[in-house]
Amino acid sequence: MITMQLPLAFLLGDQTPMELFKNGGPVMWPILLLSFVALTVVVERLLFVIRENSHREPEVVEKMLECVEKRDIEGALAIGRKSKDAVARILVYTLNNRDYSLSNAFIRASGQEMGRYQQGMSMLDTAITAAPLLGLLGTVTGMMRTFGALGSGDIGASAGTITGGVAEALIATCCGLFIAVTCLLPFNYLNARAEQAKQEIADASHALEILIAKSETHSR
Repeated sequence: MITMQLPLAFLLGDQTPMELFKNGGPVMWPILLLSFVALTVVVERLLFVIRENSHREPEVVEKMLECVEKRDIEGALAIGRKSKDAVARILVYTLNNRDYSLSNAFIRASGQEMGRYQQGMSMLDTAITAAPLLGLLGTVTGMMRTFGALGSGDIGASAGTITGGVAEALIATCCGLFIAVTCLLPFNYLNARAEQAKQEIADASHALEILIAKSETHSR
């Protein structure tokens, strides 16, 4: 009778988190580990985006491009070196290596900056994919436990095991889906922010190339 009360209490919403975790079965341990990893990545990435947003100085980038248009490369470098803006750093590296290969210098610098935006994203993507699968695994093990109890013949004596197996399946599935849905929102936001940074970098690249070509044409 007591064994039936825990799954029933879960259905009524009276379980403590520890009871919920315990009744979710062994699969709850990898789900718990996955949730910690996902939470760590989300918090670190959000702090990274906040920090990068605070360092954004589009007016500095514009001033650098204006200096390039006036063929004042040293002035553009002097302005860019004082800024923590990611696009400004890319322009500084590119202008420093313009005599060797302007395009390759920009590609290398922009690749390094975009790599900073992509850190941890593969891990978060894995958490979103793996969490529902772990929940499904818990569903399978819970149902196996339930059908194993049904096969014993004495349903009355096995009622606690049966309801416990059903509860295990439901808890594991619910937790797996909860992690996936919760991580999906910041994952999409972080991807959108990385795409925005990519567009800003590409825009600066095109502007720099046009202005340098224009200055070279005027100098002839």
